[in-house]
Amino acid sequence: MVRPPKPTPPKGELSEMKKDPLSVKLEVDSFDGKIHVEWEPEASVTPMGQLPFFIQFLKTGHRFEPWINDCPLTYKSPNAPQKVDVIGSLMLSILSGHKRYAHIGTIIGDKVNAQLLGMKKIVSDDSARRGLKKIDEDEGVEWMQKHLHLCFDPLLTIPWIMDVDVTVKTIYGHQEGAVNGYNPHKKGRPSHTYHSYMMANLKLILEVEVRPGNQSQSKYSLPGLMELLNRLPKRCWPEFVRGDCDWGSDRVMSELEDAGCHYLFKMKKHDNVKKAIGNAHCSGGWVKYDNHWEGKESVIKLSGWKKERRIIIVRRRRPENEIPMLEKGIKERQQTLALIEEPENIKAYEYSVLVTSSE
Repeated sequence: MVRPPKPTPPKGELSEMKKDPLSVKLEVDSFDGKIHVEWEPEASVTPMGQLPFFIQFLKTGHRFEPWINDCPLTYKSPNAPQKVDVIGSLMLSILSGHKRYAHIGTIIGDKVNAQLLGMKKIVSDDSARRGLKKIDEDEGVEWMQKHLHLCFDPLLTIPWIMDVDVTVKTIYGHQEGAVNGYNPHKKGRPSHTYHSYMMANLKLILEVEVRPGNQSQSKYSLPGLMELLNRLPKRCWPEFVRGDCDWGSDRVMSELEDAGCHYLFKMKKHDNVKKAIGNAHCSGGWVKYDNHWEGKESVIKLSGWKKERRIIIVRRRRPENEIPMLEKGIKERQQTLALIEEPENIKAYEYSVLVTSSE
């Protein structure tokens, strides 16, 4: 009797690919001298494990020492902590993902990274809090803005786009500026608003301004935007500023036009905008610039505008299965009788309208 051969499992089912651990020692230059970093294959991964490489970047890029030296924090007592210990402790806490001063206590025993930064020790949360209170607000803002600008200054010499946006941050507890305002996530809860200005594509934050929760409109972002632009030389200005519907107000556009800065804002579909869409739909001249989108230029003057401005109407065809559902939803929401019928086949397209000052 001949036994059948034993079944063999498919190739790669039982055998696992073995990865050779990184056994090469990497040389890293720190503020405490050169060290060698070696990976431990069995050890768990921690967020602080990459800090030696970041510390080398700070030293090689000459970023940390000038930042510490320019800090407007001064102590008169001989028993006070060193400035580098206070600011360095706050930086290590932030890099660890901490959000409260009390969390500094979790890294107070870290002797390795503090030594690599040239620090003698990590201070307590009380010392860090008292240190920040000693910094004058205006001097502290100027100090941070100066060194933040040095980080992205070389990138501004090439054409770039500035994105402006407002983020609502819900606040649980009692904090300065936490008031009730527009809060789509937790209605009725106090909040802060983060007015941010960033480089598009790179998502590099140029500046963030924290305001109370009831100041989420673009008119509260405009002063910070103009202040940021005025600090930059004209050759470093963006090609245009890009924002959502809230930015398409006459006040914002007029101030940017007076300053000579181009913009591109999305528009709300008011009655006059809908009329412009209908006129464009019924006429030709559409230019394709993508596999799906096509555009057409026009001019419009809304009731709250001082002058007419150039708009770009873009559209793309909807999938066939979405059109019946869209028509059904419109009929269910419709409460008034339209005196003028919409152009034929207009629901087959998705429209967006942009206002711009660029040629």
